[in-house]
Amino acid sequence: MGLFDYEGHFAVYAKGAYYQKHIDALKGQGNRILSQVLYLNPDWKKDDAGELILYSEAGDYPIQTISPHLGTLVLFLSEKFPHEVLQAHRTRYSLTGWFRVNEHLLQKG
Repeated sequence: MGLFDYEGHFAVYAKGAYYQKHIDALKGQGNRILSQVLYLNPDWKKDDAGELILYSEAGDYPIQTISPHLGTLVLFLSEKFPHEVLQAHRTRYSLTGWFRVNEHLLQKG
């Protein structure tokens, strides 16, 4: 995959927060290659909601629903899979990041 760099942050979604369907990298940009989410939510219950929905590459149907339980790690190709975060009914925490390629090498290629 040629991964070289990592960009990450501690994400906090307040109660009621959500994130609309999107992709993590623009096609052909080569900036973000692999998306990563590690959930940090102890005692998360189904009624707390806040699931991550991964869609098919075309974005036309969901292929996976992931609850944000403590210790759950999600990895997916940044350019390939649209995704969204459903509204959470309590504050939700994660370490979220993107593995990147060496942009200097991209410019040479």
